[in-house]
Order: sequence, then C-alpha cells, then structure tokens
Amino acid sequence: MVTGSTGFLGKSVIEALLRFGFRNIRCLARFPRKADLLRRSLGDGNASNLDVLIGNLLSPDCCREAMQKVSLVLHLAAGIEKSFPSAFLNSAVATRNLVEAALREKRLKRFVNISSIAVYSNWKMKRDALLDETCDLETDPCCRNEPYVFGKINQDHILGDYISRRELPGVILRPGVIYGPGMNYIPGRVGINTFGVFLHLGGDNKIPFTYLDNCGEAIVQAGIRHGIEGEVFNIVDDELPSSREFLKMYKRKVQNFRFMSVPYPVFYTFCHWWEWYSAKTCGELPAVFNRKRCAAYWKGNTYSNSKAKNTLGWTPRISIAEGMRSYLASCPRREDW
Repeated sequence: MVTGSTGFLGKSVIEALLRFGFRNIRCLARFPRKADLLRRSLGDGNASNLDVLIGNLLSPDCCREAMQKVSLVLHLAAGIEKSFPSAFLNSAVATRNLVEAALREKRLKRFVNISSIAVYSNWKMKRDALLDETCDLETDPCCRNEPYVFGKINQDHILGDYISRRELPGVILRPGVIYGPGMNYIPGRVGINTFGVFLHLGGDNKIPFTYLDNCGEAIVQAGIRHGIEGEVFNIVDDELPSSREFLKMYKRKVQNFRFMSVPYPVFYTFCHWWEWYSAKTCGELPAVFNRKRCAAYWKGNTYSNSKAKNTLGWTPRISIAEGMRSYLASCPRREDW
C-alpha cells in the first residue's frame, strides 16, 4: 500500500514496485482527479495492477480499510501546509492512525516511512562536516519556523516509538532534495527569490540531490530487504554537484538571469538581526529568517549514501548528469527573474 501516491514522488515509487514484480498495489489518494491522472500516466497495462482508494489518513476508519490484507506499507504522504497545526495533523497524526491500523493487520511485514534529510540539525557541527544517519535531529523545529520539518520530526518520533515499544517492523528513509521532471523551481538550498532578486546562498556547498527514480527504487528496496527493521537511511545520489555548479547548469540549459551571491556569514548576520527584530516586536515580523534555518540549509555539509549502498544494496541507477538533463529539459522559463 502506497500513501501519497499522487504526489511528486508517488508515480516513481509505483513504477519501481512494478519493476520489482509487485502486481497488487493499493494506492491511497485524497482526490479522485489526481488518482485518474496517476492511472493515465501509468498506462492501461500498469494501471490494471492498482487498487485506488479515495480517502484521508486523518480518518481511522479509512486507515483500517486501506490496510486490509496489506503486507507492505510505503508511507509517502506528508503535511506540506504552511501552518504548524496542519503540518502536525497531516504528518504526525496521520502516521499514528496508519500505524495503528497496520498493527491490526496480521500480514504486515514492513512499514517504510519517508522522512526528510531536513530533520537533522547541523547547529553544533563544523562547516563541511559529514551529515549522516548518526547526526542529531533538530530539537527545536519551531525555532526554524518550518512547519514541514516540525511535522516530519514528530512523525519520526512517533514511528520510532512504535518500533521500540510495539515491535512495528518499521524502517525510516530520509531522502535529500528529490528532483526530476515536475519540480519546476530552483531548490531552496541553492538560493531564494524572496526579495525580488535571486539571492544565491549555497555557494560551493554540496546539494544532497536524489533523482526521482533513484529515490523510488531505494524506497522499494527498503520494503523488501531482510533484517533492517528499526534502521534509518539517508538517500542521496553519487557525485553531488555544488550549488554553484547547479546554478551554472540551470542558467545555461534553462534561462540566464541575474543573481546576487551572498556569503554565508553575511546572510547569517542578517538572520540574526531578523530574529532580534522579531523578538523585539513580539512577532510582528515573524522569524522566517533565523540562524538555525540558515545553518541547516546554507552552512555547508558533505553527505554520504554508504549505509544505503552497503545495507540496502541500493545504487543510484540514474547518474547526476543524466538526471540533471532530464530535469532541466522539463523546467519552464520564468517571467519573474
């Protein structure tokens, strides 16, 4: 059973399941229109293997119906809303409902939860230090003012508790920046366009990209690999480009535009000032720019996929060069540069 099947990553996961030989695939979708689009995109032959259920994970009854006769759960759905309560509901509460339903099903062999590499904190780490599965999670996501990260961290905590206390056969995957056709924007780890001009903040930092199809295959392998219950895996591709290298490719292949490169210490100081002013005005100016968020995305780390390769037996099938060609060819020109 695949949740979040109609999202950005969903089709790639279903295609990976089909390549691995799965034929009885249940997809949980919130909206019938998106479910129809998914069926059409897969083609009649593959769509015949899908059992699409329309429902909402916030409904325990829907979760129980979705979990009937299910042996493998690939949980992609997440709260992407911009408020903390909504993100908590659609990531943490929805996951709790689904896990409770899964534990009732005698056939359950594996529950794979898709988290994010964004849940880690590099606050106490040096620049260019290795960020891997042993690193600390963010302990105060509210300070980062990121509802998505808040929801994902609580989702991971809930799943970890079920794994340790209720013997849920769970595995957590934390992909990096998932990219591919359909992602029609420049990732925030490269820079932002908030102030009317694109600010390049990533400098020479490595961007933890993972191509859609590579990530989809890692998720399926996490579902079928024996003896990995309770493990956590970061999913990033090989030969990661720097932010500067990515921006050069984007400008050459998609659209040339002007930008301003801002050194990390300068933007960190700006975020410090923004925090101070937000506190001084009692939140009149929300602390959307803050030092913890600045560090998480633009301080600079290195990344490894060694654990995923050695334990899952996963290797990125699509190279960075091939993946970037596919992604950049799909990007539309923007009128707001």
